Amino acid sequence: MNDYHPPEELLPPNSVAAEEALLGAILINPEAMVDVIAFLSPNDFYILRNSWLWEAMIRLHERSESIDNLTLAEELRAMGQLDDAGGPAYITYLINNTPTSLHAEVYGRMIERTAIRRRILEAAGDIAKLANTDDADINQVIDRAEATLFAVTERRSKRDLVSIRDALSTYFDQIEYRYEHRDEPVGIPTGFTDVDRLLGGLQKSDLLILAARPGMGKTSLVLNVMLNAARIGNARVAMFSLEMSNEQLVQRLIAAETGINSQKLRLGQLDEHEWNLFIHAAGNLGNLSIYLDDTPAITPLQMRGKCRRLYREHGLDLIIVDYLQLMSSTGMGRSENRVQEVSTISRNLKELARELNVPLIAASQLSRAVEQRGDKRPVLSDLRESGCLTGDTLITLADDNRPVRMIDLMGQRDVAVWAVNPDTLRPERAMISRTFSTGIKPVYRMVTAQGQVIRATGNHKFLTPNGWKRLDSITIKEQVMTLAEGWQSVVALALDGVEPVFDLTVPTLHNFSANGIIAHNSIEQDADIVMFIYRDEVYNEDTDRPNEADLIVAKHRNGPIGSVTLYFKKELTQFTNLARADIDLSGF
Repeated sequence: MNDYHPPEELLPPNSVAAEEALLGAILINPEAMVDVIAFLSPNDFYILRNSWLWEAMIRLHERSESIDNLTLAEELRAMGQLDDAGGPAYITYLINNTPTSLHAEVYGRMIERTAIRRRILEAAGDIAKLANTDDADINQVIDRAEATLFAVTERRSKRDLVSIRDALSTYFDQIEYRYEHRDEPVGIPTGFTDVDRLLGGLQKSDLLILAARPGMGKTSLVLNVMLNAARIGNARVAMFSLEMSNEQLVQRLIAAETGINSQKLRLGQLDEHEWNLFIHAAGNLGNLSIYLDDTPAITPLQMRGKCRRLYREHGLDLIIVDYLQLMSSTGMGRSENRVQEVSTISRNLKELARELNVPLIAASQLSRAVEQRGDKRPVLSDLRESGCLTGDTLITLADDNRPVRMIDLMGQRDVAVWAVNPDTLRPERAMISRTFSTGIKPVYRMVTAQGQVIRATGNHKFLTPNGWKRLDSITIKEQVMTLAEGWQSVVALALDGVEPVFDLTVPTLHNFSANGIIAHNSIEQDADIVMFIYRDEVYNEDTDRPNEADLIVAKHRNGPIGSVTLYFKKELTQFTNLARADIDLSGF
C-alpha cells in the first residue's frame, strides 16, 4: 500500500525533468538566470524542493551574489530548507545530470506551460463549484468564473508584491523612453494636439469622465477620439453605445470620413462621386481595430466579460462607454436608488480599467443645474451626484470619535471617518481621499426631530427610506438617516443664506456622516480625469465664437487642468483641431 504511486495520467501536468534540467543549467551557467527570472516564479514548480531551490537562486541573484553549489546550499540553510530539499547531495545530482546549460530558457518555458495547465485545471474545478451553487446569482457566477480564468491567462502581468528595485527599474525604462520621445504623447493619442499635450495622451488604467449637456456633442467627441486612437495610435478600441445603434454609429463615422451629409447617407441619395467616397471610406474604416457593441442598458458585469474576451482574443487598448447614465447595475432595469446605482457603475468602470490596464472613457450627462446659472460653463460640482456642505459642518473621525469642522479638513487625505454601508445600513469606517472647497453658493438649513441641524446646497443628497434624495426635494416629516438615532423626521427646511461650501471624497462607501446625518458623495471621485464640453453657440445665437468648442479638463489626478479650444463642424457633428484661419464666421 505504501509503495503505491498513481498512474502518470492521474497526475497534474508537470515536467520534473525540465525542472531539474533548469536548476542544473543555472548552477553550471548562472548568467542564464536573466533569461528565465522574468517569467518564472517558485510556485511554477511542481516539485516542492525544486521550488525552494528556485526561490533560493532568486534571492542570491537579487543580491548579485554568485550561484553555485556552495552558495545555494548556504542560502537553503538560511531558509531552513536545506535538509528537506535533499541537502548538498541533491544539488550535486542536479549539476551532474543536466543535459546542457545552453537551453535554460527552453526548460523554463516547459515549466511555465505545465504550471499554466495546472492552474487551468484548478480554475476549472473552482468554476464547476460555482456552477453547482444553486442559490448564487447567475450574473455573479459568470463574472467570477471569467475572473478566475482571466487571472490564469494573465498571471505573468500580475504580481502580489514588487521590490522597489524592480519598480525603479521599470520606471527608469519608462522615463528613458519618454525622454527620447518627449515630443510625442506617452499614452494613446486622442488626435487633438492640445488635448494630448495637456493629458499626455490617454493613460493606462485611467477612468476618464466626459460630461456635457445634451446638444454639446459628447457622442461625436468620443467617436472622434475612437477613430483617431485607432488610426493614429493603432489602438484596439471597444465602443459600447447604449444610446445609438451600430448602424447609426457607422453612419456618423462615414459622414465624418467623407464629408457627406448624414441625411443623404440615411436616405441613400448619393451621386457617383459620393458613392465612390463612401466605398473608399468603408474600406479604410474596415481596416481599423474597432469593435462595436450596442447592447441597451448593459451592466458592468456584461461589459467586463465582453472586454475580457476581446482582450484575450484580439487585444484591447481603449474602452469607450456612451453613456454612463444609460447603464444598468443589475440588468433588471433602473434601480429606484439611481444615485447609488450610478456610483456603483462608475466604481465598476474604474475597476475594469485597472484590471485590463487600459484607459476607459465614459460619456456622462450633466444635470439641468448648469442651465440655471448665468454662466453656463460646467464646473466640477455640476457632475457630482452630491452637493456641498458649509464649513462649520462637523465630521466625526472614526479612530477617536473626535468631531472636526469640515473647513479644518481642507487639504487632508487618508483620514478615517464614519459612513453607512448602503446594503446593511450599519456604520462602517471609511477613508477620505480628498477634501476641497467648491465655492460660494446658496445653502439650505435642515433640522431633524432630535434637533440635528445641517446646512448644505440644495443638490446635496441625503439617505431616505426611498433612497438618496436632493435636499431641496425633501419634504417636512420625511425621514433621513442619522448615524446615532437611525431614521429621523425632518421638522424644518428652508433657505439659509449664501456662503463658502466644501466637499469630501470617500471612495469606498460613497457617503459620510456630517453632523451625524448621512450625506452622499459623488461619481466624480472614481474618475482620474473629468472633462466637460462647452459650446457657447448652444446658448447664445449671436456669439462671437461660432463653431468653437471648449474642452474643459476640470480634474486631472496626475497632471494639470486647463481648457482646450476645438473646432466643431456642425454639419458633420465632428470635432477637429482648431486653426483660426479655418473658422467660418458665418456659423453655417
